[in-house]
Amino acid sequence: MSWDLFTTTGTANHAAVTQEMFLAQLANGYIDKRISDQFFDPEAGRFLPDRYIEGICPHCDYPDARGDQCDNCGRTLDPIELGSPRSKLSGATPELRAAEHFYYRYSDFNSAVGEYLNARTGWRNHVLNFAKGWLDDEGLLDRAITRDLDWGIDLPVDDLGPGKRIYVWYDAVIGYLSASKEWAQAQGDPDLWTHWWHNDDARHVYFIGKDNIPFHALFWPAQLLGVGDRIGGAALHLPDDIPANQYVTFKGGKASASRGIGLTIEEGLDLFEPDALRYALAAAFPEQADTEISVEEIARRVNEELVATWGNLVNRVLSMVHRTCDDQVPGLGALTAEDQALLDTIDAGLVTSSAQFEAVELRAALRTAMDGAQATNQYLNATEPWKLAKTDPERARTVLGVALGAINGVRVGFSPFLPFSSAALDAILGVPSGWRRDEVVPGTPIAAPTPLFRKVDLASDD
Repeated sequence: MSWDLFTTTGTANHAAVTQEMFLAQLANGYIDKRISDQFFDPEAGRFLPDRYIEGICPHCDYPDARGDQCDNCGRTLDPIELGSPRSKLSGATPELRAAEHFYYRYSDFNSAVGEYLNARTGWRNHVLNFAKGWLDDEGLLDRAITRDLDWGIDLPVDDLGPGKRIYVWYDAVIGYLSASKEWAQAQGDPDLWTHWWHNDDARHVYFIGKDNIPFHALFWPAQLLGVGDRIGGAALHLPDDIPANQYVTFKGGKASASRGIGLTIEEGLDLFEPDALRYALAAAFPEQADTEISVEEIARRVNEELVATWGNLVNRVLSMVHRTCDDQVPGLGALTAEDQALLDTIDAGLVTSSAQFEAVELRAALRTAMDGAQATNQYLNATEPWKLAKTDPERARTVLGVALGAINGVRVGFSPFLPFSSAALDAILGVPSGWRRDEVVPGTPIAAPTPLFRKVDLASDD
């Protein structure tokens, strides 16, 4: 995976692609005009976007639900469903006023989206069950996709008169297509986006939180289906997998940047090294259930798992090689069954973690890498090269060479999670040639090492 483009949905390119999709769906009969009631703030003197309205969720009674979605239960909402609505601009009680808007006919796709979901395999159970349950419970409902705003994407038609814009609720997911087109332009081949969107061999994986499941598993497929073959002359590729995570909670509250719950990146990096923070969060990925996390739990994982198992392993092996093997990677003598078993274990672990990454089982892949580190520690404890260095130096050199080889494989499994410390090992052992364990070249210089990670002492950081 590589980051080939960083963009936003605020570009002229995105606006053009959104308008193109709007016109395609309009031509296919999936967009129509309707008069409906919209909330108006009498103090601010303006209609309110959905997220500028808060009130009581009709499904779970959460008091601070937003007009488009409840943060507590994850249900998408229409602002008029909220109890005791209030304007986020002024705090006033908004008034309902009639306005004409364009609606997307999501209800036309209940059957097609249902067939699409029934054909999915390998999805996380909570994602598929949520999406299917939504269809069984209330189904897809038509929604207004324009608002009375002075920001947003201009309509490509003037049927509604001035002051109307395409609303972010509809256009945000179009960013996946518009980004692909922007990327193609940057490659110098404007049609290259079709390699991903008109190609059944392409694979689209959407990494999101569970509150975004309906947008990606229901509404986005419906919008893609509504285009037909009017963009590029062929149907657009539907999502292949949506490995939505559950919530990370801090002291019982859902982590939320907008609500100030949890650690910001800056706060986390004030307390922890980047790789240490990445490790602790990855070890607690809420892949199947909500996960409670705290600063203290992050520190515990860093000290008891990352530092004690992996960091200390690397440090002690490099230190012993530096001290007892003439400051260089030793050559290997004849391998015993015990030696080969360790290397086979590391190789098998990389095969296993490759499949886990393919299935987006990231926490399991991290655990597999840590299992390799633990196996190497157990090998060292059984062979005791620090004792062999005095009684059988040649055997000690082979044991340390095997341990270095194991470390060279384990660090590949850790590399997606620990990019900075992995790069430090690249400088010592060489850059891996792929998702495999490379042989460490005998004679490679090994200087006195510095620890990969520092132990966390929260008391001293206060």
